Formats: sequence, C-alpha cells, structure tokens
Amino acid sequence: ILQVPPGPNGPVGTVWIALSKPTYGIHGTPEPSTIGKTQSHGCVRLTNWDAEELAGMVTPGVSVSFIE
Repeated sequence: ILQVPPGPNGPVGTVWIALSKPTYGIHGTPEPSTIGKTQSHGCVRLTNWDAEELAGMVTPGVSVSFIE
C-alpha cells in the first residue's frame, strides 16, 4: 500500500480519484510543471483545479477508458 501525505501540497494535490487497478488514480499536483512527465506510479496527473473539476463531474463506479 502506497501512503502519501495529505493536503494540497502533498504529491497527489487536493484530489485523488481511485481507479480499479490498485495504486492507480487520477489526481491533482501542487507542481503543475510535472504534468506530462513520467514520474508517477501509473497515475494521471492534473492541475489541482482540473482534478477538482473532474471529481465534480464523475460518480463512483463510472467507467474510465484511456485511448492513445
């Protein structure tokens, strides 16, 4: 189990949206310059404000697909 410190300056920012694969999620970041770089544990990193907006649009159990 991966544990991260809570709070807006933690590595997952203000929002964590868990995916079905353990330790994978969509989350915010306090460092927007890190978005798009390969330095996570399989997550999708967004700005805190975008992650908060997305979290407000989805419900538990929603299906998520990643398309290249």
